[in-house]
Amino acid sequence: MKLSTGDRVFNWINIVLLGIVALITFFPFYYVIVVSFTDPTEYLRKALIVFPEKWSLASYEYLLSTPFFVKSLGSSAYLAIVGTLCSLAISSSLAYCLSRRRMRGRKAIMLFVLVTILFSPGIIPNYMLIRELHLINSYWAIIMPALSSGWNVLLLKGFFDSLPTELEEAAAIDGCNDISIWLRIILPLSLPALAAFGLFFAVGYWNTFFNAMLYLTDSSKWPVQVILQNILINASTGDLLSTAYTEKPPTETLKMAAVIIATVPILLVYPFLQKHFAKGALVGSVKG
Repeated sequence: MKLSTGDRVFNWINIVLLGIVALITFFPFYYVIVVSFTDPTEYLRKALIVFPEKWSLASYEYLLSTPFFVKSLGSSAYLAIVGTLCSLAISSSLAYCLSRRRMRGRKAIMLFVLVTILFSPGIIPNYMLIRELHLINSYWAIIMPALSSGWNVLLLKGFFDSLPTELEEAAAIDGCNDISIWLRIILPLSLPALAAFGLFFAVGYWNTFFNAMLYLTDSSKWPVQVILQNILINASTGDLLSTAYTEKPPTETLKMAAVIIATVPILLVYPFLQKHFAKGALVGSVKG
């Protein structure tokens, strides 16, 4: 269809305006990256750096030479991996059970799930529960409260509701019990949903901050987000990032490098899970 002159002008105006908005949105990320790779001496000389004359890895080398910072990355990785696996196991199994009409007490359990969406106990009851379970200063104090949520269970239940019951009936005829059906039939068909929710869980655990500050009293167990908060707020990192380096880079370049290091690992997860988002869950699974 041929566009009129007014339509072409309107489209070009939209392109220009959206391009300007995109550049304004992208510039803070670009600035963080540039400053983190800028040579410390050049940063101290210039008020604003758009493109550095001399690139340097001094800030990254300084941070990664700090045992405290490296250990925080390990803590975040542990929370993201173990927490995501546990959350997927609990959320998907509960959602699948609630999607099966033959399950006894299904309506009562569904009511409890809905109540958790409408009402939250708050910080103090949660802290008292974690303390009574003797989980203070334990990684499980962060993982257990975030294992699942009513909203995630309902979304996964909607996905499992779309799975045809004929698949389970055919598997049962072949001699599979409920666990075999769950492991061999349901989970392989649920990879797109599990990949999406796994990404949500991983991002949540990787970015955990408040619960870590609340429940982890030992600073050596802090995840990277807590360390990043200390670096960003404190004018001087002090003994937090003690290292063998004799010359310490400027605090601002350390802040920018810490932001990049804390952001890149979770961004690298997206390309590996992207293929599961577009893949159909039931393509070719049922005929007739």
